[in-house]
Amino acid sequence: MFKKLARSMMVSWRKEPTRYDIEALQANISRVGLVIRVRWILVAVLALYSVLATAVYTMETPLVDVVSNMTVPAAAMVFVLMYNTYYQLTYRHLGNIAILNHAQLFFDALVVTVLVYYSGGVHSWFWAMYSLFILEAAFILPRRWHAYWLAGVSAFMIGVVLWGEYFQWIPHRHIPYTSESLYRNLTFVTVRYMWQLAVLIGTATVSTLMTSRIRMREEELEASSIIDDKTGLYDRAYFHRMLASELLRAERDARRVSLILVDLDGFARVNTILGYARGDQLLRMIAQKLHETVYNPEGRGSEMNVVCRYGGEEFAILVAENDRGSDSGPTVDDAFTLAEAVRLAVECVRLDDAGVTASLGVVSFPDDGMNAEELLSMADEALARALSAGGNLVISTRKG
Repeated sequence: MFKKLARSMMVSWRKEPTRYDIEALQANISRVGLVIRVRWILVAVLALYSVLATAVYTMETPLVDVVSNMTVPAAAMVFVLMYNTYYQLTYRHLGNIAILNHAQLFFDALVVTVLVYYSGGVHSWFWAMYSLFILEAAFILPRRWHAYWLAGVSAFMIGVVLWGEYFQWIPHRHIPYTSESLYRNLTFVTVRYMWQLAVLIGTATVSTLMTSRIRMREEELEASSIIDDKTGLYDRAYFHRMLASELLRAERDARRVSLILVDLDGFARVNTILGYARGDQLLRMIAQKLHETVYNPEGRGSEMNVVCRYGGEEFAILVAENDRGSDSGPTVDDAFTLAEAVRLAVECVRLDDAGVTASLGVVSFPDDGMNAEELLSMADEALARALSAGGNLVISTRKG
């Protein structure tokens, strides 16, 4: 239970993000940094506004009354300065902790609520700032409903002020140039609150739609740079990057990583018989089957593993996790079982009664090599042994 709770607090569910969730982490850190900078601008604007508003109010209101009403809001602004400074200094190191993003937005809403209360409650125009922070939530939080969560929190907080003053649970804060009777007028308070709810929910809806489209476009651009056009799998360059990343994690955490090279037996003959267009179609069908097998837990796969087109009719599979979530990583038996599932899956793919088989070589870190170059060399050697034995075979350096 503790592990599940801890993982829910992280942008990535693992201790250190690797592979395809590392881009999400980096994007999150970048977005949080932008929001922090925007908050500094807002603080500066509020500070300037406070000075000018105080100067204007003191033209007809005693300075002591204005200052007494601004003491708590000033303390709230100091609180903003403190936690924004903290985030400014730590967000690059703590960007993986998703709950900190929620916390800073909650603090933002809390500070706005203080400003609303001390600027007249039902008369205050500061409530519009909730909308700005809902936009922040849509921008930096990973789920669409998170923006609605902040809208709900904001609606609850401003409701505490409006209805608390109406039912006299909290004292009304008087400010100059307002009608004192309105905060006790049921019709005015109800209509005012309904309008505020509409604006907050509308802001959450519009902001999630806009940011969803932006993120979709980002994902499309990201995918176009790492996805093989012909098969839809990851490309070779991405595989090498993820292999290096996983080896670093494995060395640091003393865990295993396995590598599987897959070569399709006699695929050139299929191209000769069916033509290259149909051969490409068969290749895509095999790639889809590989994807389904590698990411299917029943096939001893895991969504955290990587399958890519390594070149021509050759594929590579990085086995970084097993279906049991073991801290020590996948065993040699896990990788061999997955390789055997892949071999059987390829054998089942048919197009116009034509198909191919697969030869596979399986190696493991640290037993077969201490770096990517050594592992790939050993995997090539194991694959060559499978091919020389007639193909349609899995060869592992540890299982013969």
